[in-house]
Amino acid sequence: MRRVIAMLHLSLDGLTSGPNDELDWIAYDEELESYAHALHDQTDAVIWGRRTYEGMASYWLTIPGNPESTPAERAHASYLQNATKIVVSRTLDRVDWDGAQNTVLIKDHIADEINHIKQQPGQDIWFLGSPTLAQTFMQLDLIDEYRININPTVLGQGKPLFAGVTRSFPLKLLEARSLASGVVALRYEPVRAAG
Repeated sequence: MRRVIAMLHLSLDGLTSGPNDELDWIAYDEELESYAHALHDQTDAVIWGRRTYEGMASYWLTIPGNPESTPAERAHASYLQNATKIVVSRTLDRVDWDGAQNTVLIKDHIADEINHIKQQPGQDIWFLGSPTLAQTFMQLDLIDEYRININPTVLGQGKPLFAGVTRSFPLKLLEARSLASGVVALRYEPVRAAG
């Protein structure tokens, strides 16, 4: 069965963004980029909420035609073009990624729809960004691996990752890696009852 792997960047005080959705505090460098892009080989689909989808489309669709794009940016743009893009939104009526046919819009019945996709053939699914949607996925127990990158920054104000999550769930640490930037990359999987 396919797994949903959520990659999220977090401040030391547990925030996913600043009070105005700022992300400029993320210590994103070549090492973290390489760590993140290693998921290209393991996944063939991405999950985004509406705002992340719109931000991704407005940026990554410009990369192939930009002569200043780095090889890593071009590789990620190519990955996104070929990956199935799953967008969860109650407000969008359709999603379009430069005419690509491999887009899916989920408007409701999120657990049923995601569990159906997880049963289909394919590689794992990369849940990227979308902290509000991540909270919904956590509440519905749809995330099979958490990749949380703790950044060496205290924001003081912003959006907490686990706001709105009312169920408790234990996690098993799979890996803890210290990066040169001071980021600690953590990998966890939920401990679920057998059966």
